Amino acid sequence: MSFFRRAHYTSEITSFIKEMKEKKPTLEAEQRAGRALLWDKHLDRGLLDEYGEARVPMQPYVYQTIVK
Repeated sequence: MSFFRRAHYTSEITSFIKEMKEKKPTLEAEQRAGRALLWDKHLDRGLLDEYGEARVPMQPYVYQTIVK
């Protein structure tokens, strides 16, 4: 056992999360479904490369009206 380890200590946050998961066992599945809906997207790498190649570089001074 480590010298710095506290025996059987759990923080308030850990206790709260554990209690919440016990009250609502479907919580993790709902969180994963929400994440999949908003964040976990499959990206087409070839299409992203094409977008990068087609990008027009911005002028150093955005408000400049003289076109060279």
